Amino acid sequence: MDTKPVKTLALLASGEGTNAQTLWRYFINNSRAKVWGVACNRSKAGVYARAEGDKVHHIQFASSPEGFAQLLHTFLQDGVTHVVLAGFLKAIPAEWVNTYPGKIINIHPSLLPKYGGMGMYGMHVHQAVKAAGEKESGITIHTVTAVYDEGPILFQAKTTLAPTDDADAIRQKVQELEYRYFAQVVDHVVSGTPLPE
Repeated sequence: MDTKPVKTLALLASGEGTNAQTLWRYFINNSRAKVWGVACNRSKAGVYARAEGDKVHHIQFASSPEGFAQLLHTFLQDGVTHVVLAGFLKAIPAEWVNTYPGKIINIHPSLLPKYGGMGMYGMHVHQAVKAAGEKESGITIHTVTAVYDEGPILFQAKTTLAPTDDADAIRQKVQELEYRYFAQVVDHVVSGTPLPE
């Protein structure tokens, strides 16, 4: 009988929330982890409608030092054990990294260390991949440190690109990997079980 305490995941999003939705749906009936809810830093992000439709707790917070501090206080009060960035576009404060060392997980839409860093998100990444003539792209799931997109890599998955693929076609291929692997990898990381091959 498994007596490990159930982990509690807080999701952070900034946009449509498709990855966040995949995560909270995955963990609905999971015995190892549960989702506290989703916090978003933008007032008109699509993630709110997704959360309301699925009856998931969601809040808006200000991505200011004060807003981050208040949200961290809430997480600690509510027993959040891990933070998962699902399309969250702001830098995570050092206080968070120190409070949750190795327990803040991010997904990036490229094969890091390529196409990472400030300003490299969403279509900006896929356009850069296309402009460079890359033959493959993919996803990187990593822990968050004080340096943007340079935390230890937990998992990568690749997809082959055709010469005819434009940036939107690359986005679609990469998103397929996100939806297939992100929740699984988070589950394995927080439960301490082997990652998928």
